[in-house]
This record gives sequence, C-alpha cells and structure tokens, in this order.
Amino acid sequence: MGKGARSARLSHVGPDGRVRMVDVSDKNVTPREAVARGKVTMSKTALRQIRSGAIKKGDPLKTARLAGIMAAKQTASLIPLCHPLNLSHVDVALTPVRDGYIVEARVRTTERTGVEMEALTAVAVAALTIYDMVKAVDRAMGIGEIKLVEKRGGRSGEYRA
Repeated sequence: MGKGARSARLSHVGPDGRVRMVDVSDKNVTPREAVARGKVTMSKTALRQIRSGAIKKGDPLKTARLAGIMAAKQTASLIPLCHPLNLSHVDVALTPVRDGYIVEARVRTTERTGVEMEALTAVAVAALTIYDMVKAVDRAMGIGEIKLVEKRGGRSGEYRA
C-alpha cells in the first residue's frame, strides 16, 4: 500500500468486481481543499522566449492558468468516475525555476467528496498548455512530478505529502 492509503479495498470496485461510481450520499457536506503540483522542464532558449514575451502563440503562462482553471471545472467530464462538483475556488500558480516552471493548483469546494482530482487535472492541463504553446521552440520539454501535495476536509481529514 502506498503512502497515504487507508486500506486495500478500492471504493470504485463493487463486491462483484465491476467498476462503479462511489455513492457519496451518506457523506457530510464539508469544506474541502486540495493542492496539487507538477513541473514543466524546458531548454534555456524556451525559457528565454517565454520570459521575454517572444512566443508567437501568445503568453503561455496566462493561457496555462486559464486552461488549468477550466480543466478543474471539467474534471467529471474527463475522468469517468469523478463526481461533478460545484467548485468555489480554483487558483493555478506558475513559479519560474532554473529549468522551467512549477505548476500548482489549489481547489476548494463545500461538497460530499474531495477535490483532489480537480487539482491534479488543473496541473496536468496547465502543463500541457505550456507544452502546446512552446513546442515549436522546444519539443523536448518534460512534464512530470504531478502529485497531490495537500488535502483537507472530509472523513479522511488532512494529508500532506
């Protein structure tokens, strides 16, 4: 079992072995928050062009932030067993580092289930958007290290990576 796992039972698999959406109707509606993080690595040339505003498609950082927010709102349409959630807050931050950008998404709701998948989806799509907008300069960019770093609320309480 991995770090943070509570039990070996998978809640998305029924007793008959069939995949199912988890029934959350008996869970309490509580404030919930999740933070996910990932990284986009790229060449010095790509970084220089982003930071000088020379990317021909426009500003990849502004576009990536918007794409991440939009993706968080569409998570239930993209991930088959996710519940549609009414999100109260989505923030996508891009922090420059020596070899690229750290992408971080913070998502909040008051619901019966958490927003971990929404935060992870926001990070993944924001990173992919940077790749899409900068690929003409650097096709060897890397996207990785996408993981949940914090979660609060719900029955399982707090988690920190």
